[in-house]
Amino acid sequence: MFASVLVAGAATGNLPGTEGGTPADGAPAAPSGHHADVTEAAEEAAADGASPMEAARRAVSRSGDRWAAVYSESEYEEFEEALDGRYTGVGLWARERDGRIEVTKVGDDTPAADAGIRVGDRLRSVDGEKVDGRPVTEVVSILRGDTTGERAGTTVRLGLERGSRSWHETVRRARLSRDTVGVRRLASGVTVIKVGAFTKGSGEEVRTAVRQAPAGAGLVLDLRGNSGGLVAEAVTAASAFLDGGLVATYDVDGEQRALHAEPDGDTTRPLVALVDGGTMSAAELLTGALQDRGRAVVVGSRTFGKGSVQMPTTLPDGSVAELTVGHYRTPSGRGVDGHGLTPDLETGEEEALRRAETVLGGLGR
Repeated sequence: MFASVLVAGAATGNLPGTEGGTPADGAPAAPSGHHADVTEAAEEAAADGASPMEAARRAVSRSGDRWAAVYSESEYEEFEEALDGRYTGVGLWARERDGRIEVTKVGDDTPAADAGIRVGDRLRSVDGEKVDGRPVTEVVSILRGDTTGERAGTTVRLGLERGSRSWHETVRRARLSRDTVGVRRLASGVTVIKVGAFTKGSGEEVRTAVRQAPAGAGLVLDLRGNSGGLVAEAVTAASAFLDGGLVATYDVDGEQRALHAEPDGDTTRPLVALVDGGTMSAAELLTGALQDRGRAVVVGSRTFGKGSVQMPTTLPDGSVAELTVGHYRTPSGRGVDGHGLTPDLETGEEEALRRAETVLGGLGR
């Protein structure tokens, strides 16, 4: 799996048995023999009395697989808890941009929010360790305290930067949970369904929100800052708006597979999907399906571009290596990986919702 979806926002796009990540579209997921190299390195280390996990991490670092990661058994268990909407952390989401770690979201009533951390802040260090140039997976692990075995209640010192200002904040890790789907109604009558991540059950929550929306009201599916999650949940969410049919195709070690929506979704109500540079992985897969099939007008800015597939391999010591095996494509065959998706109507963050209401007014007429 790519990273802890909910701790620092580096999300996966996971299928039953697979997850989502990104190298470049059309390129091999990783160098030939990647899986065999990692597994062999771990097995040799175990035979020599060394750490299979560390050997696998070294092999992954040499592989060129940008989204691969190796987790200890406990880290992987916590990752799975995160997909259930529960996690230990400080309540910030982040992404890597130009070799630096940028905060993309701060959860309400979290240690990060209490410390005054804002979207757009740069995370420069964690407990004195510089994070520039590091994979987001490593930064997540340090934030959570996985590398030292620290858990909820322990403190972590963050080095931050905002414009020309640099400072440090000490925050206390907490056991957090999140409701990843929120619903509100605008004065115009438009129903906004905000999906923060695709954790277990979130797809059905979207379907329920659509069914309960007032008759005739336009819908906004807000996927801004959605760093991904379980692809199966994204497919369930797609079923809220489609009457069956193709959601995406993907390949696993060259074998082509397809994901389909369930029938009887709402195909007539006007729909706008809001996206931005923080829309990743499973959220991009959903956006691509709605856009390609003419079901939604997509408004906002270009999405992140994370569309590769990872699968887990259990190593001799119980640790888990998540290794890239393929890529997703939208129903029309577009590759997301390394490119992202271009909105039908490009607009800035502050005016996106207002533009969505304008679009829905036209669609309604």
